[in-house]
Amino acid sequence: MKTLTIFYDPRCGMCSTFRQWLIRQVKTVYVEFVDYAGDEARRRFPGIEDLRADQDIVVLADDGRWWQGASAWLVCLWTTVEYRGWSYRFAGENLKPLVKRFVHALSTRRHAISNLLGLKCEAQLLQELQSMGEGECATGRCSISPTSPPALPQNVLARQVAKRAMAQQNQL
Repeated sequence: MKTLTIFYDPRCGMCSTFRQWLIRQVKTVYVEFVDYAGDEARRRFPGIEDLRADQDIVVLADDGRWWQGASAWLVCLWTTVEYRGWSYRFAGENLKPLVKRFVHALSTRRHAISNLLGLKCEAQLLQELQSMGEGECATGRCSISPTSPPALPQNVLARQVAKRAMAQQNQL
């Protein structure tokens, strides 16, 4: 196995946050993310709409194997260098039932949890940024000229001058 395709919900804050987290991890296989509801998902995995991918994450390997729910989450952990050992531990007979319950609880409440934790998907973040506009400043002192840095307060300048003088004296 060299590539995993993770079918996720880009409209879910928790799913988008997980995607960003996994992208930042050092991985042992190539991982790509595809919107579970898009044409690309149906092209890559015919019948995905019958798997309730809107309720549980689905992961497809380039060798044809696929996982859903808790097993899919464990495969995602398995791809990472740092958390691969944890994936084996969580997949053991003692912890796997707890992992299944935990993943089910997260999956069924993912939108509520996203709202509670303030996790936003890319579309929500873009919408918020666009609604901010240019941002006018009432005092006119909110922007910094790109050609000149802001002036330092006198006490900061005095400390910097004193530090340099002491450093030069210590070198003598």
